[in-house]
Amino acid sequence: MRPPRHEGPLRFVALGDSLTEGVGDPVGDGEWRGWAALLAEGLAGERVGFTNLAVSGSQTRDVLERQLPAALELRPDLVSVVVGVNDTLRCTFDIGAVATRLDRVYAACGEQGAVLLTACLPDPGTMLGLPGALAHPLARRQRAVNTVVHALSQRYAALHLHACEGDWVTDRALWSADRLHPGERGHRRLALRFHELLAEHGLATGPAPSAEPEFPDPTRSASLRWLATAGTGWVARRCTDLLPQLLSLAADELRHRARGTSARLDLRASAAVSAALAGLSAAPAGRP
Repeated sequence: MRPPRHEGPLRFVALGDSLTEGVGDPVGDGEWRGWAALLAEGLAGERVGFTNLAVSGSQTRDVLERQLPAALELRPDLVSVVVGVNDTLRCTFDIGAVATRLDRVYAACGEQGAVLLTACLPDPGTMLGLPGALAHPLARRQRAVNTVVHALSQRYAALHLHACEGDWVTDRALWSADRLHPGERGHRRLALRFHELLAEHGLATGPAPSAEPEFPDPTRSASLRWLATAGTGWVARRCTDLLPQLLSLAADELRHRARGTSARLDLRASAAVSAALAGLSAAPAGRP
């Protein structure tokens, strides 16, 4: 990995959606903190300039068209790009388009000489505990996104965190009431894992984030209150867009299951990923 290109504070810019914005890790007055802010504190002591451009609900298109230009103006040394779950929750999901957008984002960061930080993530159907016929199509989509992220992370020599499975996913104490975002403990776990990855490459010289929460865990009544207000609104917004198609996908899942041909759905998804990656331009010179 390359050291910072200039004298002065290390510049870290975070791109993505609600996970990177910090949803699930409140710090009062309606503000979120999250794993990226926790990580920034341990990169190089006080010599870090941190900007979080992530916005809740963002898809790969939003990162490419809105967040990336702002990030490049900051001339960052380190850029995290963690996005894709929201793409899987839209009726417009297209793995080819996702791959093209991520390729352009990663390439632009690399062309400026920034170190790229990426992650693959668990599928939302599993996290929400949806029935199999509803969960499997979402899992298939998230696996497709993760495969693309793996391939492009290797292509652009990114530091990649495999965060789609493991105890941080299965331990419910690490997640917030909505079952889709980490709580403070989960954000701290993510920050620690990213810090370990960066430290291995000499890019995190400050103290590792503490694993112990700063604030008390939310009470059950507070969690229920959140689900009844903000949580209900979140589900309603996603369902309006996705539910009709998801029901169609679930019906298709059940038909294939009854015929014993479920493997065809996996093969179809794998073929789409292969076509998406094959359709990208050749890797830039000097990169793997």
